Amino acid sequence: MSTIVAISTALGNSGIGIIRMSGEESFDIIKKIFKPKSKIVDIKPNTINYGYIVDRDKIIDEVLVSFFKSPKSFTTENMCEINSHGGILIMNKILEVCLKNGAELAEPGEFTKRAFLNGRIDLSQAEAIVDIINAKSEKEAKASIKQLKGELSEKLLEIKTQILDVLVDIEASIDYPEYDVEEVTNNRVLDTMETINKRLEELRKTFENGKLIKEGINIAIVGKPNAGKSSLLNAILKEDRAIVTEYEGTTRDTIEEFIQIDGIPAKIIDTAGIRETDNIVEKIGINKSKEAADEADLVIAIIDSSKKITDEDIEVLNLIKNKKGMVLLNKNDLEVKVKEEEITNIVGNKPILHISALNKKGIEEIFKTISNMYKLNEIEIDDSLTITNNRHKQAIDDMIKNVEKAKDSIHKKMPIDVVTIHITDILNDIGKITGESVSEDIINEIFKKFCLGK
Repeated sequence: MSTIVAISTALGNSGIGIIRMSGEESFDIIKKIFKPKSKIVDIKPNTINYGYIVDRDKIIDEVLVSFFKSPKSFTTENMCEINSHGGILIMNKILEVCLKNGAELAEPGEFTKRAFLNGRIDLSQAEAIVDIINAKSEKEAKASIKQLKGELSEKLLEIKTQILDVLVDIEASIDYPEYDVEEVTNNRVLDTMETINKRLEELRKTFENGKLIKEGINIAIVGKPNAGKSSLLNAILKEDRAIVTEYEGTTRDTIEEFIQIDGIPAKIIDTAGIRETDNIVEKIGINKSKEAADEADLVIAIIDSSKKITDEDIEVLNLIKNKKGMVLLNKNDLEVKVKEEEITNIVGNKPILHISALNKKGIEEIFKTISNMYKLNEIEIDDSLTITNNRHKQAIDDMIKNVEKAKDSIHKKMPIDVVTIHITDILNDIGKITGESVSEDIINEIFKKFCLGK
């Protein structure tokens, strides 16, 4: 494979920048462009050398260069990392010199892809790397680190070993039919399938929490104009993110911001006020509000409790009628003219909270209610593996289906060859997660998600 190079740190002004190079010619290239303070007789692995990057005789920057010899490197190839000053100009200059002397510009995720192709990590561990980079919460980072350490791979290897043992028994019963061990083999297969099924079900159950950890909760705030939606967003964020005025219809588009609730990411969407209007622009905003409510995991309907319920309020409340939601009776610092019974008659048994968004009263109660609705305090990942990846969840679902097919085939006294097909399919499903039986297109699609230099 060619020798690749890329800037691994974000482009911008910073204390240091890192230019990473990997491939058979890495050391030859670095010798051409790096002048160490002390002469390097022989490159020693896992060492750092101080000196200058030069373009012919022109000094570009004062640097530290780290050397990693094959196979003990991230990619298992010869690698070096140039630690330069963090300016955009400087990093690009060093990159240009590397390219000029024989390196090729790396594709996004190509260093990690080489680590996978060279057998240092499996595909699930590679995916964990991009999840760590993109983690929006501490819990998501912890879950990804567990996967990077290979905990999912270890569990799948245990299942794979059990399956291979069963296939050996089946092969023996086919090769030596004179011993008449078919019934014993079938019982062994059933017992193993039951054990595997329990293990897979345990993994699948973790995905409900894993989905929350990775994707978070999409929360839409809906209400009629001047109900207090933007004031609520500002109170939640503790900053003036949305414009608040006495005039109706100020918000014409959705505003999205991220927060964390008990370590789980939540996207808060402030929407345009819902009402009848002839204004074309406002109509577009109102349609977006309804779409946001329809797509949200949780809808917060905010009602101005200082005024009697209106048809517009009823339209807002109907948006959460058949969804997970809560109702906030806002402006409780004024005379309250809305009764909870009026709300319950429309939305049913959904949480109703009294707040004052303007005075930031009741905001913590909103967080507690959301936490209770999703049982966020019960999500712990310190002691167990949590599945957060949709692709892995689908493969586990497929494994469970094939386990059931294998069991069903035995109960129906079908030929052992048929049973073997379903058991082999379980191995293929495991390979979809680890990368042993996945198409090149899927591999390429996964690594496209990576940034340059990783």
